[in-house]
Amino acid sequence: MDFLAPGAPVVWNDKDWVIRDLPSLEQVILEHPTTGQLQVAPASEIRSNVDLAKRRSGLMAISRDAWDDAHDKFQAIKPLLDLAPAQRSREKVEEAAESAGKSVATIYRWLNRWDKSRTVSSLVRSPRSDKGSRRIAEEVEKHVASQIDSYFMTKEQPTVVDLHEQIKIACRGAEPAAPSLPPPSLRTVHRRIDELSGRTVMARRQSPKLAREAYEPIKGSFPGAPVPLAVYQIDHSPIDVIFVDEQYRQPINRGYLTIVIDSCTRMLAGFYVTLDPPGALSTGLAMAQAILPKAPWLAERGIEAEWPIRGIPAKIFADNAKEFRGSMLERACAEYGIVMENRPKGLPNYGGHVERLFRTFMKRAHNIPGTTFSNVEERGEYDSDGRAIMTLKEFEAWFATFVTKVYHHRKHFGIGRVPPIKLYERFVLGSDTHIGIGLPAPVADEQKLRLDFMPFVERTVQEYGVVIDQIHYYADVLRPWVHARDPDARDRKRKFIFVRDPRDIGEIYFLDPETKTYFPIPYRDRTRPRMSVWELNATLNYLAQHPEMKPNEDMIFEGLAEMRQIIEQSASKSRKARRDQQRRTDWKKASGEKPGGAAVGAAPPSAPAPSAKAGQPRAPYEAFNDIEVSE
Repeated sequence: MDFLAPGAPVVWNDKDWVIRDLPSLEQVILEHPTTGQLQVAPASEIRSNVDLAKRRSGLMAISRDAWDDAHDKFQAIKPLLDLAPAQRSREKVEEAAESAGKSVATIYRWLNRWDKSRTVSSLVRSPRSDKGSRRIAEEVEKHVASQIDSYFMTKEQPTVVDLHEQIKIACRGAEPAAPSLPPPSLRTVHRRIDELSGRTVMARRQSPKLAREAYEPIKGSFPGAPVPLAVYQIDHSPIDVIFVDEQYRQPINRGYLTIVIDSCTRMLAGFYVTLDPPGALSTGLAMAQAILPKAPWLAERGIEAEWPIRGIPAKIFADNAKEFRGSMLERACAEYGIVMENRPKGLPNYGGHVERLFRTFMKRAHNIPGTTFSNVEERGEYDSDGRAIMTLKEFEAWFATFVTKVYHHRKHFGIGRVPPIKLYERFVLGSDTHIGIGLPAPVADEQKLRLDFMPFVERTVQEYGVVIDQIHYYADVLRPWVHARDPDARDRKRKFIFVRDPRDIGEIYFLDPETKTYFPIPYRDRTRPRMSVWELNATLNYLAQHPEMKPNEDMIFEGLAEMRQIIEQSASKSRKARRDQQRRTDWKKASGEKPGGAAVGAAPPSAPAPSAKAGQPRAPYEAFNDIEVSE
């Protein structure tokens, strides 16, 4: 759980920058460390730079005067920097020295500093050897300290100028015959005040309460979650809606929703919807979305909204979820330093938030045609299948719109009637009375994180590549690991981690044990069609029904093609049957036929009368209404 506050070094557009300010959750103001150029950049596009942070850890501690002085030096030697050291003739150095009003030796010294690190900060004047020592008399220092404590640190809040006058009076001495001490300058007094703790000054001159509010982060109500990303809660729930398929809009089943919320601010950090029961895959995909920037995901779905929360959390609470034990999620969380904990039983503070949010979300979903409501009694005679209109992808866009444009911006009783996004903004950016914690540090390798939260298998590498579920994969990157031996047991072959996205097994990803980098590994036969793991399992089950057909890779893809053809033929027959049924229904309505008989003179079914209702779409689902979240 790292944050990037002003002063942090980052990378943007493959260049080094320093964060100068955070004007909003979506934008940062960057300063180029060499030229001083200011640039506004999207917060989702900046990247942290660990090496740069180590090299320039004290950059923002440099005073403005010292930085300006270093920058002037840089400008003086800038004409020489494009030349190799051997090309910097004495004549050119003398010209630079004359222009800057410095000696030739000084210019050479500046060039030497620059060549070692190529940073402007290397030109900052070295601190004096006596820095930190007091340059005024000890007796004068006693008067300064005494007057600060007894006069300046009072509720009357005198100014530094007033304090300076009091120090001068004290230095003259109470006795006329006593020798007068030279008083310190006003600038020296200012420095002494600047050295004091801001919190201590505010506590004594104003009040401890104001100091505590100004210098301590805002605290949330969830135990152990004083700031955003301290604790995420994750849970699953069935969705109270019947979905239709993408192609033929026929009802299929209910789905499942996995959500990840920030316990401190109640921001929804990520979610995933699926038709499959909750498991490691849905949890991993929801976690990856929670950690990574959401702007690209929203743009792909045409949703114009802000969803600023991102970053690696410190801890995840789950409800004794089995998918977190002994799985890729345990490995992925360990990789990124995330602590996994089960929610303690009998402590409502540790689980109520996510459960109440599910109730809020499901209540909103009851407005969608095709809802199953919360139970059979509530549903009554409502035809959920018959009124279903929404696909899983459409629900995903609907839910994301609800979260980003409604839920995040409504008052939330559990956090003092403050909208979640406003509370998150206060934490990150700060306010007039609170210090902001900064933007969550971005992930260095987003693709690696996505794959780390995907299911994986362990396989040996053979001369023909890797086989998973009877499908062969190969790429040249595997060649050095063919028949590799286990370093801990030389009598066994070494197994390697291969990550597979169940939604598309057209390629897998090999985790190189030395570089810790994923490499894509395609089908060995690249002419094969891509498919999902569910299609693969269906194909294997189909082949299992024909004992004479021994499963192999060729047979699997042949079976896949045959099954898809059967589906197309079945769909065509179903569409024709539905059209015929619709014609009969329209004809009966137009002719006035009553149940059990036909109207006199009615047209035959082969020539149905036009129906104003035929083909009309169902009424759209209800728009968002005001919501209230209570805790």
